[in-house]
Amino acid sequence: MSQEQSYTIEEVAQLLKVSKLTIYDLVKKGDLPVFRVGRQMRVDRADLQSYIQKRKTGATPPAVTSPPKSQQKIIISGQDFVLDLLAKYIEKRQAIKVLRSHEGSLNGVMAMYNGECDIASLHMYDGDSGDYNTPYLKKIFVSHAFLLINVITRRAGFYVQKGNPLHIHSFDDFKTRSFQLINREKGSGARTLLDEQLRIHQIKPSTIKGYDNEGRSHIDVASAVANGHADIGIGIEKIAKLMNIDFVPVVKERYDIVLFKTVENEALIRAVKEILTAADFQAEVAALGDYDISQMGQIIYETL
Repeated sequence: MSQEQSYTIEEVAQLLKVSKLTIYDLVKKGDLPVFRVGRQMRVDRADLQSYIQKRKTGATPPAVTSPPKSQQKIIISGQDFVLDLLAKYIEKRQAIKVLRSHEGSLNGVMAMYNGECDIASLHMYDGDSGDYNTPYLKKIFVSHAFLLINVITRRAGFYVQKGNPLHIHSFDDFKTRSFQLINREKGSGARTLLDEQLRIHQIKPSTIKGYDNEGRSHIDVASAVANGHADIGIGIEKIAKLMNIDFVPVVKERYDIVLFKTVENEALIRAVKEILTAADFQAEVAALGDYDISQMGQIIYETL
């Protein structure tokens, strides 16, 4: 199918003279089918015409009942393995289909803001407060009611080659020595940690070799270090072990999920809370190793 026979979400909104949020809502409810080209959602011209025809005056009005649970879908954004387990447990408990989107923290949050996902995970460090996630969500979701729940705590730090031959131990090493960095994309939690630490330590990004070289995941970064294409990257402990490279811990980071507090989300929120505090789920996560589950299921922040 060519893109000339389809429309972007923005183009559909312009054609129907409504906001993009209205179109995203139609997509989420399953009223308007979409397909993806890369990261972009598009609407087939025939599907748009069918949607319009069904809602013309005199046409048989569409049923207003909700689709059966077996047809309902939600999207969870994030890359950590524990989210795959959460998706499995939600499907079992709620009998709904859970899709996974592997966006970084900020991109996942913005997808949720735009109605493109239902649960967003994030691990975004704020250098001014030393806190994770809450300072960012308070600004982004300023007009939305939301709930922030902890999933795990894990160690983040430097990926270095086996044996740490360059003896890299802290961000201060960037001030006096030169390393080849493999970075993460803007908006990822690892990139946020790096940029905030560089700001705190008053290190200019332009002085770091490879700052503009980006990997799209922890595995991409760890692989670049393992293959000798970079001396250092930022990531989490578990991936370093999987890729058989050394890991220099820098910080314990809180990995949370956020959901909007809406009437439609009440059952989902209740299910997520029950899953995260259930002994069987916690035991399965703990068995993965390298995760601290002591705060799992705790409400970190909740709007009124």
